[in-house]
Amino acid sequence: MTPWIVAGLGNPGPRYARTRHNVGFWVVDRIAGDKGLGPFRSGHQALYVEWRVGQERAVLLKPQTFMNLSGEAVAAALRWYKADAEHLIVIYDDIDLKPGRLRLREQGSSGGHRGVQSVIEAVGTSRFRRIRIGVGRPAPGWDAADWVLAPFDPDDEARVLEAVARAAEALEVAIRLGFTTAMNRFNGIA
Repeated sequence: MTPWIVAGLGNPGPRYARTRHNVGFWVVDRIAGDKGLGPFRSGHQALYVEWRVGQERAVLLKPQTFMNLSGEAVAAALRWYKADAEHLIVIYDDIDLKPGRLRLREQGSSGGHRGVQSVIEAVGTSRFRRIRIGVGRPAPGWDAADWVLAPFDPDDEARVLEAVARAAEALEVAIRLGFTTAMNRFNGIA
């Protein structure tokens, strides 16, 4: 049975751990912690752990290639597990959504997100599922790149941590019951 490849995008290392750009890692870590998975193993240019979801199998992936090269790790995992983009779910931050908003989509463009663009280029298609977590627009005077590499203020972090918990739940629903069911249940929840 072909596993789901679930790539939470982020940057490796303690310097980036609490930044906006790392919410994809936060979701993967939340699931691994809640489900008692682990420890993470190293392979596919990523840290990964396998997860049983009912009758389905999923591989939770944290690329270690840095955000802008995330596609290298995602493509390596897809090749190793003989999976295609139909079995790929990418979780990442979105500055176009308010902090704490969750948006699930079946496909789409990169929206200017370099990590997602890297996945599109490496996989050869934009037809993969996504779970986006809002981190908000840059404050006045901030460059977008600096904004996503900065930590949250306490109020936004609290909202985003709630969204991370909902994203973990949405991912489990998507794998168990289908992505459409998850979209219907979780899109639009603030």
